[in-house]
Amino acid sequence: MAKTEKLLQRIAELERETGIRRTLFAACPNSTAVIKAAFRAAKRNNAPIYFAATLNQIDCDGGYTGMRPDEFVKLVRMEAAAVNFDGIYIVAIDHGGPWLKDKQRTEKWSTEAAMDGVKRSFEAALLAGYDLIHVDPTVDINVPAGQTIDIRLVAARTVELIRHCETFRRAKGLPEISYEVGTEEVHGGLADERTFDTFIAELKAGLAREGLSDIWPCFIVGKVGTDLHTTLFDTEVARSLTAKVRPLGSYIKGHYTDGVSNPQDYPLCGMGAANVGPEFTMSEYDGLAELERTEQKLLAEGRIAMRSRITETLKRLVEASGRWKKWLLPAEEGSAFGALSAERRTWLVKTGCRYIWQEPEALVARQRLYDNLRRVGMDPEEVVLGRIEHDMDKYFYAFNLVDLNNLL
Repeated sequence: MAKTEKLLQRIAELERETGIRRTLFAACPNSTAVIKAAFRAAKRNNAPIYFAATLNQIDCDGGYTGMRPDEFVKLVRMEAAAVNFDGIYIVAIDHGGPWLKDKQRTEKWSTEAAMDGVKRSFEAALLAGYDLIHVDPTVDINVPAGQTIDIRLVAARTVELIRHCETFRRAKGLPEISYEVGTEEVHGGLADERTFDTFIAELKAGLAREGLSDIWPCFIVGKVGTDLHTTLFDTEVARSLTAKVRPLGSYIKGHYTDGVSNPQDYPLCGMGAANVGPEFTMSEYDGLAELERTEQKLLAEGRIAMRSRITETLKRLVEASGRWKKWLLPAEEGSAFGALSAERRTWLVKTGCRYIWQEPEALVARQRLYDNLRRVGMDPEEVVLGRIEHDMDKYFYAFNLVDLNNLL
């Protein structure tokens, strides 16, 4: 049995014994600081931790973090060892599918090229030792604007990608892995219950036809009311979807859990796991902005020679990247960055920093900021990591994960 299934099985056993429901907390590793903070928080809360990395973040080409899958796994192991974390951690691909890498979409890759690219990414993840792959072929740049991809095609491509993973894994003698399927996105995801039901039926039949009846996803993504611009988890929908998939051996997984106002309801509704990502980019930004305010005081006091201009640099780099455009609201489409409200520009910079943390100018500005503060005896990295950890803590508590490691 794969590692993720073993963990979920033990959590289910504990629920039967104690009545306590739990939801796994998945952090998106959009920076090395987030990875470090996640292990520190998991260690302090004595809980398992799950990393869900998109192909934009980590892939064969390095992604925007600069890490390939094998390097990512090595870093995760090193950071676990650095804090003596001996609990369970899960390493996973998040949203693995054709055209889900910005590069494939902007360069308009063909269907064959995009599918082949995903297969190479999955192979690299398997060789690196990932525990779970999220198979998500719900984007198709050939579908006209305003229309959604046929859910039967989504199911067929899901089966094709799972078949490829299993053929490759077995040929290489690699350990069993787990799968997550579906997406919450309305462009081609499981956006309503009828579509959800069709997808499940098509997936089950397709896997059976390929002789893969022994393979079934432990997680199915459900649209439970959350996205980057909403913060209320829909408990009624979550309970309904959970009732559909639990008899199949799966759990519903939530995405865009960032800043949700009712995280305590996730375990109560039987949610298996939930992803949190951009929120921690914002936490990291806020930590740096706090340090910059201190830096400005030091400059005024004549205790340092020059400012880092960290937030000014980050704003300029995010705007220049153009990647903020993918997060525009419908009413904002086509707008120049400067034409947006100050509130929206701030939000786009804070959430978009994950794309440019590794840019040379950003690295230089951060290093100067840290050097300035170390000059007066501060530990700037501790401030940034502490801010991220603080924002992670609420999920460990809300999801009933504190001290779970004692029971595993």
